[in-house]
Amino acid sequence: MGHSTLNGKPEQVLDLEQDMEQVFALHPAMQDSGTVITQGEYHAGPAACKADLDKCRLWIEPQMPVLSMNGDFIIGGIFSIHFTTRSEQKTYTRQPLQPQCSGSMNFRELHFARAMEFTIHEINNRTDLLPGITLGYQIHDSCTAVPMSIKVAFQFANGMEPFFSDNESCSKSAAAAVPALVGDSPSTSSISMTRMLGLFGIPQVSHYATCACLSDKRQYPAFLRTIPSDHHQAAALAKMVKHFGWTWIGAVRSDTDYGNYGMASFLKAAQEEGICVEYSESYYRTEPRSKLERVANVIRRSTARVIVAFLNTGDMRFLLEELARQPPPPLQWIGSEAWIIEPEFLRFNMCAGAIGFGIPRSVIPGLREFLLDLSPEQALKSPLLTEFWESSFSCSLKGSSGGARECDGSEDIRALQNPYTDTSQLRITNLVYKATYAIAHAIHGVICNDSQCDKSAKFTPWQILDQLKRVNFTTNNGDQVSFDSSGDPVAVYELINWQFKKDGGLGFVTVGHYDSSRPRGQEFSMSRAISWMEGEREVPRSVCSESCPPGTRKAVQKGKPVCCYDCIPCAEGEISNKTDSLNCVPCPPEFWPNTQRDSCLPKPVEFLSWDDTLSLILTAFSITGAFITVCVTAVFYKHRTSPIVRANNSELSFLLLFSLTLCFLCSLTFIGQPSEWSCMLRHTVFGITFVLCISCVLGKTIVVLMAFRATLPGSNAMKWFGPPQQRLSVLTFTLKQVLICVLWLTISPPSPLKNVKQYKERIVLECGLGSAIGFWAVLGYIGFLALLCFILAFLARKLPDNFNEAKFITFSMLIFCAVWVTFIPAYVSSPGKFTVAVEIFAILASSFGLIICIFTPKCFIIMFRPEQNTKKHIMGKVPSKYF
Repeated sequence: MGHSTLNGKPEQVLDLEQDMEQVFALHPAMQDSGTVITQGEYHAGPAACKADLDKCRLWIEPQMPVLSMNGDFIIGGIFSIHFTTRSEQKTYTRQPLQPQCSGSMNFRELHFARAMEFTIHEINNRTDLLPGITLGYQIHDSCTAVPMSIKVAFQFANGMEPFFSDNESCSKSAAAAVPALVGDSPSTSSISMTRMLGLFGIPQVSHYATCACLSDKRQYPAFLRTIPSDHHQAAALAKMVKHFGWTWIGAVRSDTDYGNYGMASFLKAAQEEGICVEYSESYYRTEPRSKLERVANVIRRSTARVIVAFLNTGDMRFLLEELARQPPPPLQWIGSEAWIIEPEFLRFNMCAGAIGFGIPRSVIPGLREFLLDLSPEQALKSPLLTEFWESSFSCSLKGSSGGARECDGSEDIRALQNPYTDTSQLRITNLVYKATYAIAHAIHGVICNDSQCDKSAKFTPWQILDQLKRVNFTTNNGDQVSFDSSGDPVAVYELINWQFKKDGGLGFVTVGHYDSSRPRGQEFSMSRAISWMEGEREVPRSVCSESCPPGTRKAVQKGKPVCCYDCIPCAEGEISNKTDSLNCVPCPPEFWPNTQRDSCLPKPVEFLSWDDTLSLILTAFSITGAFITVCVTAVFYKHRTSPIVRANNSELSFLLLFSLTLCFLCSLTFIGQPSEWSCMLRHTVFGITFVLCISCVLGKTIVVLMAFRATLPGSNAMKWFGPPQQRLSVLTFTLKQVLICVLWLTISPPSPLKNVKQYKERIVLECGLGSAIGFWAVLGYIGFLALLCFILAFLARKLPDNFNEAKFITFSMLIFCAVWVTFIPAYVSSPGKFTVAVEIFAILASSFGLIICIFTPKCFIIMFRPEQNTKKHIMGKVPSKYF
């Protein structure tokens, strides 16, 4: 059907010009894909181009085709030859690198790409089609990635010239870089491409994208395909299931556009046929293995003896391998075209008797010779063919990199047995052949009159699209090619049956045909007897419906017989404890379903208990730290009259040791089952003891500063910070923390809390902070004193003294601050009982930092360098060799 025109333009072109703002809103990625066009520039005149030529250029290098040939008219092609793209860490400080394909090569897709090459060469050699015209091609690799497909689609629309060459307007012309393109294979990438290409009327003819959604011409006006829509396949599958009397089936699909849309169409058609579906499961190969195991277990436990599988080959491979580990009861498999003709799966004998629809086989004269006419010298001309050659023969071509050895010329491509060289069936390959011919016929219809073709003819993609919708021709191998109003071909399938051969292996046997163009009820035609599951000749029975066991609920399907219902597993956190439950009931907050989800069990309670391994380790460190502190106290008490102990106020030193002992021991209050008293005790004891500790260190730091100021002439600094003032400062600082803790405990004290939100399957028993402001006020006050102490000690670190204690206080405060700064994010992000463990670790780490940095040097001199424990040495009268 053609489009009506106005002033020489199709209505869709006019709609496009009126809605260009939507183009930019829907596709902001145009800048990243090559061309920089602002919204205002689209309607700008030549002056705008001349005024700012930089805005009419490609931003990045174009994506080069993997296979190409020049010609009078260039046809685009895109195939999923590789499986992934190279990942790149985005820095946002430079332009991203050119996307590149990576991973292993899909030889089957390379076979399709070269089939397109062959078809264009064949067309160029014909005199009745496009006489005097040479077609070229640009074939790209989409890497099975939507971003790459989108980039190539923009390139097909924009071209690869670095600057616009037209002097009259910023838009080069109404024509695109290619008049039409073939591809892509997956439905998902084809959908992404045609959403953009359709805005510009660039026709896209896919050979393998079967998603029924692509038949919607309101969304995808420029999409056509030579493979039937899954709508036809789904209807055919439903009719076949009904034909053999199966009213109770299972269903499994790929969690992709192909599987989801295909299964949705099948389920709708099955409902109309009165077929009951026991289960409908989805799976995608990148999902966790547990999901695959769950799907496999659903299949194993099902009562339906017939299963319809709408899966692509990758997902089907994973599913069959999982089922082979623990084979289910005999099943009658019903397959979609994606896997039913896959030779790799014939090794799974449990699929014997499988039936499904496949694209009809075909023969393309000359294709095999073209594919095998590849020498090392020819392969070197294309990086893609070089990679194919090196991957196939595990060698490195001369002048190329990689490979275990250098190719020696003994490699024989005719001896290869892989999907590239396989021309035994040519099912999808024939659809590439048809798609390429369809585009050639459309170009012929636009530029040729009778037997004359105009090389210089100017046309728009809309004209090619209009011709494509009207093509009707027969290919050299006898296949009829035409499209209906939805851009789909007539649905013709072969009914494929997996039968045992004489050698005991499985093989494909065509047992019938399906043609959607035949009168209703006569679409099927059988030509051979079908071999069913396990080689049986009788049609297996599959009827509704066994009872739903506990842990599931009945879900009656709307519009279907009451005897047919799904047994749906209870949702997470819900159970059903009797057979044929209509509803699942949620477990109480402190209970969780068992594995079977047929009873509620008390959730296990988790806290940092005394018999926990982590608790034992932390307790050992806590007691060790307290013991070391007591030992240091004993040493200091024994040598309390020595100069090094008396220096810098021995009274503060003993008070500091006492507070450190409490710091080590207060960590023990965090271990064990939280209670009202333990929750209040652990935080308040921790806050007060640490402030007492830091206050002593702060007092010692101030004493150092004052002592050296007192040596200046006329200074009476020590008069204002003598022992009474030191005691008073420690008491004042500590009382402030006591006041904060009292307010905290009075207003909103910490209390035991059962946390049922963090984990669904267990309860975390923890101490709720009560008031978060109180908790962070305690920590903040400790941090303030520590920072003040660090600053003062840092200022006093270079004062002249053989034993300047400020140096060690600086190091201890540095460690203390570092521990508690890192504590905050660790505390916030740690789950469950590990939150408590993080807090204990911070207490012990900071306490060890203080005892080691401040008291280890003094103990070392007392125990091992007594000759340095003199007033003269400490006052700096004797040079120190150690400190």
